[in-house]
This record gives sequence, structure tokens and C-alpha cells, in this order.
Amino acid sequence: MSLDANAICRMEATELSARIKAKELSAVEVTEAVLARMEKLEPHLHAFCTPTPEVARAAALDVETRIMAGQPVGPLAGVPVGIKDLVCTKGIRTVSGSKLYEDFIPEEDDIVVERLKAADAVIIGKTNVPEFGYSGVGHNPVFETTRNPWNLAMTPGGSSAGSGASVATGVAPFAIGSDGGGSVRIPAAHSGLFGMKASMGRVPLYPGCRDERYPGVSSWESLEHIGPMSRTVADSAAMLAVIASGPDPRDRHTLPGPEFDWNAVAKPRALKGLRIAYSADWGYAAVDPEVRRVVGEAVKVFESDLGCIVEEAHPGWENPGAAFWALVAMESDLKGMRAMIKGREHEVSPHLVAMLERPWTAEEFTDANIARKALCNKMWRFMQRYDLLLTPTLAVPPFPIHMQGPEKIEGRIVNPADWLCFTFPVNMTGQPAASIPAGFTADGLPVGLQIIGRHLDDPLVLQASAAFEAAHPWKHVWPGLLAELGL
Repeated sequence: MSLDANAICRMEATELSARIKAKELSAVEVTEAVLARMEKLEPHLHAFCTPTPEVARAAALDVETRIMAGQPVGPLAGVPVGIKDLVCTKGIRTVSGSKLYEDFIPEEDDIVVERLKAADAVIIGKTNVPEFGYSGVGHNPVFETTRNPWNLAMTPGGSSAGSGASVATGVAPFAIGSDGGGSVRIPAAHSGLFGMKASMGRVPLYPGCRDERYPGVSSWESLEHIGPMSRTVADSAAMLAVIASGPDPRDRHTLPGPEFDWNAVAKPRALKGLRIAYSADWGYAAVDPEVRRVVGEAVKVFESDLGCIVEEAHPGWENPGAAFWALVAMESDLKGMRAMIKGREHEVSPHLVAMLERPWTAEEFTDANIARKALCNKMWRFMQRYDLLLTPTLAVPPFPIHMQGPEKIEGRIVNPADWLCFTFPVNMTGQPAASIPAGFTADGLPVGLQIIGRHLDDPLVLQASAAFEAAHPWKHVWPGLLAELGL
């Protein structure tokens, strides 16, 4: 049975892989369908800063040739994937949203790219980011600004901005993001997707965050996670099964191989009797009223449909924002980046210049480490009473492009990064966390619900996400932009 290109582009990764292996679809046919969709959407979205159509066609043809010859192929054979432009790709320009790396072509792949290639996924391009990922939005000094497909005047969230916009419109069923302070979960929430950062150490990181040769790219080592964004929980699990399959000597923080099967645990399970904490605002944060409403209604699903025991409770820390940003600065190559921007400050994002030029002190860095230890201790003690912790993913719905964040939330003047208050504490603890689509504002903009698990309890985060997805499905809802463009 022949399928049109739009039907192919709306398929999940798991279905595409199964059909390609069964010879019901060809990898070449799938690749051509998504490349045509990319070409039609890019003038509106600017999700891909470096499309790689010829790389994709060659990989798809190789997969198809081996399948037709009866040779073995990998678990993601022929499935299109976008790669965030902070993640190194051998022979493919990796700009990181910076004029300082405008012509940089890595000589090696990131470990996750190696693993995706070995699984026979088809890389269709590099997705747009803010400069070096030091932001939760999608604009940079090099490329056009990435737009939110639900409203082109709004940001799709970042720093995995292009990955979010591309998956939300069916250009790829999933994409790689990286998350040092929320950058998988932020665009998942703002783009209406599922996104997960697994526990710290599940996914190896190299050369990004690990290679001292690359100032700017090599940073955030104890905060960064690489993870999937997709339209379904199962698709993210399929990617995690490949990229989180075990340790790598290039990353000293990686864990042994998982004691569970990622695909098997991404199925709904009975959650009746599970004890869940819900914190609508950490006890101190300003949160948009529409976010409070949408997330509050989503939390009720865990009680009414899934039989969980939900209690409103807060872990009890004070705002750790200052400590988080000090950790970011401490893990950045301040000397290398300062030398790199010298004389070129006008070409660099102002907020990044300000961070680099700030006279950081040793005490600020040691205070930040102490604050992280205190936060982690509060969190593990809190989680002894609960199986999961629910929060909004973000304090606000999508907002206009070319802002770092709203300056006023819920009638309160806030710092421009305060809208990220729910995501970055979980980078400080290293716990598994996912953002799932909770619903939409009255204006039709997506809102995310964050599910946080105990230390290393990735399976329960996936199982709870899958159970919520089954009770409150979202994958059938697509941005109106697609209908406008005949997609």
C-alpha cells in the first residue's frame, strides 16, 4: 500500500522502523518525504541551521540496499533524526550558534551521534540553537531565529530550539537535544512534545562538555545531559535504548549499562497507590495563571484516572538561581572563551559577553558548590516520601522571539531567567526528569508538565509518562501551520 508523504511524516519512529524493516516503506522514500517537508517549512520555522540532504540520502540508500540484500540493519534503520548544533558531527559544520565557530567542522562525532549512526538512523541536518546554548530560547548571531510552529511570533524554547520546532511539525519523528538547565524539557514544553533527560551518567558526553580543545563547546560538565525529544514516549525510549546503552571511557561520569530495557519500561503501568508530590511553584516562584490552570488540571489525571495519591508539597529550598549560574560559569572555559571573544565582543550575544566579563570570585564558585550539596540533600530527603514529583515544566507559556525571558510574571517583576525555575534545579541534582504535554492555554499555546523521578529511577518516569499519555493523549494534535501549508 502506497502512502503519501504527509502520512509518512506523521508516523512515529517506532512505526517507521518496523515498516522499513518489513519492506513496507523504503528508507529512501521516507528520507525524501521528510526532506521535502523540511524545504516547505524552513522559510517559516528556521529549525535547521545546516540541512544535510546528501548525507541523509546516502545513509538511506545504504540502509535500503542492505535491507533488500537481506543483511542486518540497526534498530533505528532508516528513521530520520535531527541533531542539535551543539552536538559534534564529523564532517558536518557545527556552529553552536556562534560566529566564533561559523566554519567549524568537527573531526569526530559525539558519542550519541556514533551510536545513532550505528543504529542506522538517518541524520537529516543540524538544528538551530542560541549561542553555545547559554539561553533557553532560539536566536543567535549567525542564523535566522527559530519560530514556534504553534505561533510563529513566539519562541519554541531552547536551547534545543530547532529540534523542538522540527519534531513538532513532523520533519523528523525525534531529534537530539541537550539539557544543561532544561534545554530538552524547555522546547518540549513550548513545542508540545515529550522530552526527557535521563539520570546523569546514562548518556555519555564527548567531545561536547569534555574536550578542552573547544572553548564554549566544552562546558557545563556536571550539569549537561543529552536526550531525546519526540511526539510519543515510546519514540524517546527507542532513542534512549540506543544512546543510553552503557558507559564510554571518554566520559568518566557514565554509568554501567542499564539494568532495564528502555523500550519495555516505556509502557503504561498501573500507578494506583503511587505517592506523588505536586509543587505548583516551589513555594516561591512566580507562575503564569494559565500555566497554573493547565498543569493543575493535568495533575488531576494522576488522581482521577491513574489512582495516585497526590499531595501538594515543596522540597523546601530557596531559589537556587544564583548558585546555578555560578556553576555554569565555573564549568565554562572562562580563560579560553574570554580570549576567543576579545576584539569580537560585538559579534557575540550580549548576555554571553556579560557572563564572561563578570569578575567571578572563587567564593562565588565554592558557595555555589555548597548550595548544590544542600539542594541535593533536601531533594533526596523529600523524595524518600514520594515516588515522583510533579511541577510545571516552565513558569510561562511561549513568549515573543528575541527575548531572553519575560520580565514580569503573575504581576511580579522577575529576572529574565526566572521562567526556567523548574528545570535547572533537576540538573543540579542529576535526577531523571521529563516534560510531557499538559494541554494548551486559552490562546492555543502548549504547556508542559514536568515529571521528576528519584535518583536513577528512569523507568518510573517513563512508565508514568506513558500512563499519562494513554489517559491524556496528545500525539494527534498538530500545529495549525501544517494545515495552512497543506501538510
